[in-house]
Amino acid sequence: MKKISLLLAALALVSTASAQKLVIKGSDTLGAKLVPTLAEEYKAKNPGVSFEIAAEGSTTGIAAIIDGTAQIGMSSRRAKTTEVSAAQAKGVTMNPIIVAYDGIAIIVNANCPVKNLNKRQVEQIFAGDITDWSAVGGPAGKISIYTRNTSSGTYSDFKDLAMKKRDYASSSQKMAGNEQITSEVGKNPNGIGYVGLAYIHDAGIKVVSIEGLVPDKASVLSKKYPYARPTFYYTNGEPTGEAAKFIEFTLSDEGQKICEKIGFVSIR
Repeated sequence: MKKISLLLAALALVSTASAQKLVIKGSDTLGAKLVPTLAEEYKAKNPGVSFEIAAEGSTTGIAAIIDGTAQIGMSSRRAKTTEVSAAQAKGVTMNPIIVAYDGIAIIVNANCPVKNLNKRQVEQIFAGDITDWSAVGGPAGKISIYTRNTSSGTYSDFKDLAMKKRDYASSSQKMAGNEQITSEVGKNPNGIGYVGLAYIHDAGIKVVSIEGLVPDKASVLSKKYPYARPTFYYTNGEPTGEAAKFIEFTLSDEGQKICEKIGFVSIR
């Protein structure tokens, strides 16, 4: 009996040693839908691998690579110069890997009659210069603005791409994730917000075209859509081990088909 117990204990130790855990932190745009789906498919082929995925904003993903608490950081924006410098100070090399392309879609309530905005109107709405729908062809009503929170890469990218780096209106309401924005806009007839392509089919909302263009595969790849952008995995230097294998899977034909299915635009 003692020998059996020792054998079982030894097997348990071998099993534990062979198990691999990937910690992935960062972007909600990537981490709420896409990366969990990729992880499930990857685990089906590699049952000894487990995942810890925390989607709390791109800033948290980049910070996790700098402080060594994740093997992969998800980010919907490029690392800032200050972040790269902070990484270098700790001996960390920020290595960006483009996962897929995305377009930041402007969404309104499904019952809102406004179908198109120009870039200047988008800037003025989110900066608080335009506060009533009647100013952009809609019925009278105070515009309710929903944005991501400050740890979000989309929050930063939208300021750069759409607002000439201006601050958001003081009345804007900051949401933790894309799904929270679609939920709030879907409930509010006067609501407006922005989300990644993976969330444009949520209930109660519709996408507004920007100067006649909607974010889709063609307009994002051609960069004609003004709010097109890449999304990233970040690693400390060249990825190794299970992280490298998972990244390779993400970039494979199979992984990119999953990206397309979720709503992103494949890098291929």
